[in-house]
Amino acid sequence: MSQAKLGDTVRVHYTGTLEDGTEFDSSVGREPLQFVIGDGMLIPAFEQAVVGMAPGDSRTIKVEAEQAYGPYVKELVVDFERSQIPPYIKPEVGMELQINQEDGGSTMVKVLDVTDEKVTLDANHPLAGKNLVFNIKLVEVV
Repeated sequence: MSQAKLGDTVRVHYTGTLEDGTEFDSSVGREPLQFVIGDGMLIPAFEQAVVGMAPGDSRTIKVEAEQAYGPYVKELVVDFERSQIPPYIKPEVGMELQINQEDGGSTMVKVLDVTDEKVTLDANHPLAGKNLVFNIKLVEVV
């Protein structure tokens, strides 16, 4: 049986949890995740964990926040005047919005607070500042 190595296309099943056991993502019940090891499409530590595994092998890894989605950055939480929000958008706490940036790109933000005067938006990734645990099972080397 061949072991996965850099440059291989692999298919894995995984479950991602926070340190307290809260599940944030899983491929169980879906098609396995397919990716090329080393292409940089996933968290580097996740890709690296598959190196050396053979089909059927499982591994659990912990990825520190800094190597996952980075630290939680307080400066990415910003208050906007209610008048800056288009009138057709009725912001509610927990709502996710897409904001257009000056460079033509866009960013997803989460509404943290809403008052008559302002709306507080958070542009941090939902998993920023969190250590992640992945249980990975190599299904096949394609």
